[in-house]
Amino acid sequence: MDYKDVLKSARQNLNGSCRVCAVCNGKACSGEVPGMGGKGTGQAFTSNIDALNSYKLNMRLIHDAKHPDTSVNIFGKDMDIPVFAAPVSGTTLNMGGKISEEDYISWVIGGCLDAGIYPMVGDTAVDSFLITNLKQLEKFNGEGIAVIKPWENKNVINKIKLAEKAGAFAIGMDIDAAGLITLALHGKPVEPKTVEEIKEIVKSTNLPFILKGVMTVEDAKLAVEAGVDAIVVSDHGGRVLDQTPGVADVLPKIADEVKGKITIFADGGVRSGVDVLKLIALGADAVLIGRPFVTASFGGEREGVKLYVEKLKSELKSAMVLTGCKDIKDIDRKVIYNY
Repeated sequence: MDYKDVLKSARQNLNGSCRVCAVCNGKACSGEVPGMGGKGTGQAFTSNIDALNSYKLNMRLIHDAKHPDTSVNIFGKDMDIPVFAAPVSGTTLNMGGKISEEDYISWVIGGCLDAGIYPMVGDTAVDSFLITNLKQLEKFNGEGIAVIKPWENKNVINKIKLAEKAGAFAIGMDIDAAGLITLALHGKPVEPKTVEEIKEIVKSTNLPFILKGVMTVEDAKLAVEAGVDAIVVSDHGGRVLDQTPGVADVLPKIADEVKGKITIFADGGVRSGVDVLKLIALGADAVLIGRPFVTASFGGEREGVKLYVEKLKSELKSAMVLTGCKDIKDIDRKVIYNY
């Protein structure tokens, strides 16, 4: 199996919910929520791609970075590359219904671990999906992160306890899911959170806590105040609010404000190892990737996920050689042209 075979098979198994376009930029699926598209005009999805593409790299070849080290350690966990599979869930709602949630998430978890990175498993409008995801995570000795929707605090904390029981090594809440259409359609109340409400949630667990869905410097500073361990600069893949800027465009100012005070992840439009390099250079400590893991799993199951991660590793290592970066800490804005 090669990656072209994975893409061909994914196109069939996604059952029309995703066209598996040559360039995954949200244009063919704009407005398809539920589905794999971006909300409304779809421009928030495409803005993530356009923002990343707008940054160009400085090619440097007079250096000694011949064998770069792509590894990182996040929350005490060694990773081959600074990439997590984002918490994408909802096979029946968004992914054509041909593959079960259990099969999908087991392929993502297994493939990530086989390739030396970690998965994030998600929560959704169908209550049983989180249970399914956590059961699968438990089968893999809890080697992953559970991300809970921003329900009322009591419900969030109850679900955190389930994740702890499954052995997850960190907990997240995707506060950017407060506007998800799929949740509204199922009558599931999600909500923004005050600093005090976030503090209550953070204090409910001893695990590292990640707040996903930060898109402004103001929210980043409030996340630090609330005591979270990490933020994810993310607009939920353009699925919750139309007309937001690209993650790559807001990340640098956020990093300038809170880098060193908190771990920074970024999630939006990452498709290749070059994209990973760009977001690290712009201030992220690691990145999340969503839709491509759906494609990889639906097209090649566990092996397809591993193939995709290995492809990312190769691309990132090559990009580091060609920009003169010895290791991940060596990647900074010097690699970005005309910054």
